[in-house]
Amino acid sequence: MSVTIKDVAKEAGVAPSTVSRVIADSPRISQVTKKKVKKVMEDMGYHMNYNARVLVRQATQKIGVVMKHSSSHSFDNPFFSEVLSGISKACQENDYSLNLTTGESEEAIFRDVIKMVQGKRVDAIVVLYSKEDDQVVPYLMQQNFPFVMVGKPLMEASNIMYVDNDNVQASNEATDYLIQLGHERIGIVGGEADFEVTKARVEGYKKALALHGCPQNASYIKYRKDGSYDGTIIAEELLGLPEPPTALVIMDDFHALSIITALKEAGVSVPGDMSVISFNNTIVSRLSSPSLTTVDTNAGQLGYYSADTLIEKLQKPAMMNKSLIIPTNIVERESCRELK
Repeated sequence: MSVTIKDVAKEAGVAPSTVSRVIADSPRISQVTKKKVKKVMEDMGYHMNYNARVLVRQATQKIGVVMKHSSSHSFDNPFFSEVLSGISKACQENDYSLNLTTGESEEAIFRDVIKMVQGKRVDAIVVLYSKEDDQVVPYLMQQNFPFVMVGKPLMEASNIMYVDNDNVQASNEATDYLIQLGHERIGIVGGEADFEVTKARVEGYKKALALHGCPQNASYIKYRKDGSYDGTIIAEELLGLPEPPTALVIMDDFHALSIITALKEAGVSVPGDMSVISFNNTIVSRLSSPSLTTVDTNAGQLGYYSADTLIEKLQKPAMMNKSLIIPTNIVERESCRELK
């Protein structure tokens, strides 16, 4: 026979109504009692009826996740897998599950979000990006729907919860790292130009060059288009300049791998002829040849604290919006060398 609420109550030495309130996560029950009852539930193999819990609490126990691109494209990049792993961990700790957007275009992703909100399929949403001309964030604000962003909002930052790195500072430090190795002609290869993270990292790069009096050449700044990771065209453009850069800041390990492959095909060695520093410290940075010097953005923490903060807001609606900055650090490997 299956274990019932009465069985749990008897074993825990509490009333059945107390067990019900623990299941509903009632604020009337102390954390000590909740922990005790949950331990008994686990030991006895009691499984909550989530459908009944949803009806009682009028909540789905689900968090929606809005991808930067289509899910099939986003999962090519291990950075998003690590962010999602962090989100999943926070949700698991709080008995939430995930609902991902699956659209293959921005418009389809936006329609997914409308379905999530209007169909009451999720309790809140994590938006994994910040960009210009976005439909999702203004819609969520209009609907007064709980959400958090991974990335600093381009508008109304003081009114929106977000979790991010200090990308201006991180890029400044990455560029300074190359300057300290003796490089002056430094290029930067960004993501799409309309994303906030790209704007912030280009700003940090420019600040470092200005501080050290290094030349600022607009031809050294390249952007990825349409989420493509083909680095051949970008490598050809940079190598075709009268004075090609001797070092590159590349905004993503995965994209850096594409650029390094294109450079090798053009007969340019890394780090012999070109030093490269990238971002995210994903598995790609460790498996790349040469292994990548990279800025660790702590992707798992970005995901974990975005979901954890959002769930806390759901549990405490009167709580003021929180914004968190996750620290970064440079991990030195083999893709940079001192310029003699």
